Amino acid sequence: MMKKLRIADSTLRQAAKSRSHSLSFKEKIEIAKLLDKLSVDVIELAPIEDAKTDTLLTKSICSSVENSVVAIPCELSENGVKNAWEAVSKAKKPRLQLIVPTSTVQMEFVCKKKPPLVLAMIGVLVPEAKKYCSDVEFVARDATRSEPEFLFEAIKNAVSCGATSVTICDDAGIMTSEEFSAFIKNIYENVPELKNVELGAQCSDEYSFGCACAVSASCAGATEIKTAVCGENTVSVEAFSHFLSARGAEFSLSTSIKTTMLERIAGQVSRIVNAEKSKTTPFETGVSSSNQSFVLSEYDTPEQVAAAVQSLGYDLSEEENANVYEAFSRISDKKSVTAKELDVIVATAALQVPSTYFLESYVINIGNIITPTAHITLSRDGKSISGLCDGDGPVDAAFLAIEKITGHHYELDDFQIQAVTEGREAMGSALVRLRSNGKVYAGNGISTDVVGASIRAYVNALNKIVYEEEEE
Repeated sequence: MMKKLRIADSTLRQAAKSRSHSLSFKEKIEIAKLLDKLSVDVIELAPIEDAKTDTLLTKSICSSVENSVVAIPCELSENGVKNAWEAVSKAKKPRLQLIVPTSTVQMEFVCKKKPPLVLAMIGVLVPEAKKYCSDVEFVARDATRSEPEFLFEAIKNAVSCGATSVTICDDAGIMTSEEFSAFIKNIYENVPELKNVELGAQCSDEYSFGCACAVSASCAGATEIKTAVCGENTVSVEAFSHFLSARGAEFSLSTSIKTTMLERIAGQVSRIVNAEKSKTTPFETGVSSSNQSFVLSEYDTPEQVAAAVQSLGYDLSEEENANVYEAFSRISDKKSVTAKELDVIVATAALQVPSTYFLESYVINIGNIITPTAHITLSRDGKSISGLCDGDGPVDAAFLAIEKITGHHYELDDFQIQAVTEGREAMGSALVRLRSNGKVYAGNGISTDVVGASIRAYVNALNKIVYEEEEE
């Protein structure tokens, strides 16, 4: 009988730690969607560090994932468990993880606790997590270098307190496949309670033993394997899946991974994670039009329109949603409303605020033999402030000049330009979506000059950010 292994992917968790490649809000959501499409069983997210930004990101990922479990590690405190649950609670399949070091060195280094206090902490935090979530995973970090008796006691404690799965970690990565198989079997022999829960294995691939150890752990009883499409010293989803495709029948092992899509999706994720990010341009995320493709009509309710607005990444108040629906109703009486058009409605109808910055003038220099430059002058509190920058294009240079004036860099979540009238002097409409503290702010600008429309849209969004931050 074939044993179906669950695959957990930690690409997003590891990407959050990367210093060389920082992912944008949209890129993280796109990776989660791709992993879900690949039929990864568990998508592991990074822990909550910034309460506002990380919580909003986690909620956005949860609403985007249809089939996979969304797992998030809890800070090792009761408040940390509560914060993690608030972030992941809207997922269709949420999971709370308690990653606890069980080796002596790691306990003192990470938890700054002696073994008896770590056991007591497990006895408090596992029931606390279980109070919120039915799926609670206890992860024994650095398990292969732990004192055996303490490891057995920690696992028994976690299972008796309600953990539904236990993961054994070989962080050192120095065990051979035979040694790791014997290690897993020894735990089963000494912790009979483990047979009542799911067992996971996390094998380091630092010395290229990861895939072999994962297979041996599966044969010894593990039912979930920690992997990554893109990750350092982690079992590769591609390598593990290809091995099972070739030899899985001999070991009676299989997974739910869609192998026909594996190479293409792994390539997409790899390109997103490893793409070089410019340190100067606002367009560091490869911004493109929104990939949402829904269409709304006059028959859609305010609740359905509000849900569509949220799917675009906006976090609006009830009053702002009401304003958006009112503007939407005027248009939907005549035609259907697409995602792009709803973006423009939000930009013009939601969070209209008094202007802090006013556009006084702009001068753009561009040609086929010169680097584009922009000289922007804004006014604030009656005082003119100028910024001069070059860039990869006229819009890029203009946005950098505004950043120089304000002294702030905001993630450019989306940028769109479209014609709103016809003819040689057609009016152009620009939509700019900036992200600050995880929240999206949209600005709209119209001009016969597309660069001018883009500048006005950026300033419009900027004013919304400044107004809300000053109010807070």
